[in-house]
Amino acid sequence: MASKQLRKSLLMALAFGVALPACNRSGATSGNAKESAEGGAAAAAATKGGTVKVDGSSTVFPITEAVAEEFQKANKGVRVTVGISGTGGGFKKFCAGETDISDASRPIKPSEVELCNKNGVGYVELPIAFDGLTIIVNPKNTWAKSITVAELKTIWQPEAQGKVMKWKDVRSDWPNKPLRLFGPGVDSGTYDYFTEAVVGKEHSSRGDFTSSEDDNVLVQGVAGDEGGLGFLGYAYYEQSKSKLAALPVDDAKPDNGAGPIAPSVETVENATYQPLSRPIFIYVSTKGIGRPEVAQFVDFYLGQGPKLVREVGYIPLPPKAYELGKQRVAKRVVGSMFGGKGSQVGVSIEALLERETKG
Repeated sequence: MASKQLRKSLLMALAFGVALPACNRSGATSGNAKESAEGGAAAAAATKGGTVKVDGSSTVFPITEAVAEEFQKANKGVRVTVGISGTGGGFKKFCAGETDISDASRPIKPSEVELCNKNGVGYVELPIAFDGLTIIVNPKNTWAKSITVAELKTIWQPEAQGKVMKWKDVRSDWPNKPLRLFGPGVDSGTYDYFTEAVVGKEHSSRGDFTSSEDDNVLVQGVAGDEGGLGFLGYAYYEQSKSKLAALPVDDAKPDNGAGPIAPSVETVENATYQPLSRPIFIYVSTKGIGRPEVAQFVDFYLGQGPKLVREVGYIPLPPKAYELGKQRVAKRVVGSMFGGKGSQVGVSIEALLERETKG
């Protein structure tokens, strides 16, 4: 995995759509490098040049970044550019025909389906990993050991603006300290999913919080504020856990696991970390798949995905899911297995696999 400094440089560059360098990630063993090279041998034989354009979710970005690095090592003539304009921003570009692939941390929603249809953009939906959306606080926060979904709603619902301003406003035995909030921007699929899961309505929240499409800004904000609270993708927490604390979440549903549950690979896999576990995706344009460099990149993504997903801190899907994804691409299965309705809460890995099998 790349050093923190390199990750930061890449993140800044990619925000402006700069091509990823085919550089080595420190910590990768020679065996992993050999495996990646062998995995890309077929792609190298068929792909001689061209550009693959990707944009969208900052949550999915670390996975696509890692795949792009490895793919470019095996395909020296291909450029892969990756932007991070958020899930919503990514779909705007994708449905306008400006990109080949859209990273998304939630399923496509009706307005985006309509825009794609209007512009004649067909797409194949590919789940590529699972995420445990993580509630973060400052390590100096000694009072909040866990939080309930009801308390998160108290904090984030629109009615809380200007009223829930101190920690004691959330729980009476918490201190009279300022509560300062950090979260993804409104173009973020993470924001959409969180508001649906916690507030009960997608895209509905208070507006007086520090927002950014760059998750590293959220990390720095909470890490530098004793009274800070935010939410972001699990991989960003994993990369910064030395300067953050994650709050276990209680959804008050014993069937999902009794009491507060902390986010982890295990609790996401066994579906006890609810309602903040969710699948994350890439959407590939059917027109793009017709170009060899895009087709080979997607094939490489689904082949190398499980290893790279785990490497960057997310939860891989079962191997069968990636094989089903390859079949969806080969058959050009257009549309969403989620009905094009946007965020859907409580979808487990098992339930996702069942949907893919039926699809």
